[in-house]
Amino acid sequence: TVLAEIDDPLTTSGQLPACAYSALEHLQNAGIRTGVITGRPAGWCDMIARFWPVSGVVGENGGLCFAYDRRQRRMQRIYAAGHEERIRQARLLVRIRDRILAEIPGAQVSADQTYRETDLAIDYCEDVPPLAEREVRHIREIFFENGAQAVISSIHVNGWFGAHDKLTMTHRLATEVLDVNLDREHHGVLFCGDSPNDEPMFAHFPNACGVANVARFQDAMDSKPAWVARREGGQGFAEIAHRILAARPSA
Repeated sequence: TVLAEIDDPLTTSGQLPACAYSALEHLQNAGIRTGVITGRPAGWCDMIARFWPVSGVVGENGGLCFAYDRRQRRMQRIYAAGHEERIRQARLLVRIRDRILAEIPGAQVSADQTYRETDLAIDYCEDVPPLAEREVRHIREIFFENGAQAVISSIHVNGWFGAHDKLTMTHRLATEVLDVNLDREHHGVLFCGDSPNDEPMFAHFPNACGVANVARFQDAMDSKPAWVARREGGQGFAEIAHRILAARPSA
């Protein structure tokens, strides 16, 4: 099983290169299950689950998981919290949003927030001029001060309520979709990431990998990937996929 973050492990300069998409397809065609683990919104996850060569998608940093059954033409949707609880949490996130925007000039709500169901994404460099590191940390601290969780990705600060993260929902993806026990079989799973919000995954999977741009965050992370590709972004993921496929015994 191969799992990968989207922004910067699969993309390069904000775009999905053909080599990364092709790598996912080659892995699936070789019988290796693939999944996307991302902070991106539910709307994106629905599209990716339907159209990409993946078995499932964990989105919004573990707030949800979507998997599309192509035979039954049915989307399986798994959430970390129930419907009523998600409504309550959304109201609290609005208050946090208002404080962040008032206190930190230049910060903006992410352009993809409209398509989110479980978290709040604050853009600090994707569609806005990059904020200083201290301002990015201040955004995270505001989430913490209001009792929320928060992580810094390569483009956003994402905050949410609840104990979930990428790893907890990846366990549900494995159990409820892939029929894999991650506690017993985590040595057979490779995760590819690039930033501090991937630390739970780096810590759990012995075969976790990073693309070369993970070096930007090395000093900010306690848990680091076991191996790092020579190339950045989607080209780095393609490099990792090539190594996996080349190491498989020929039929």
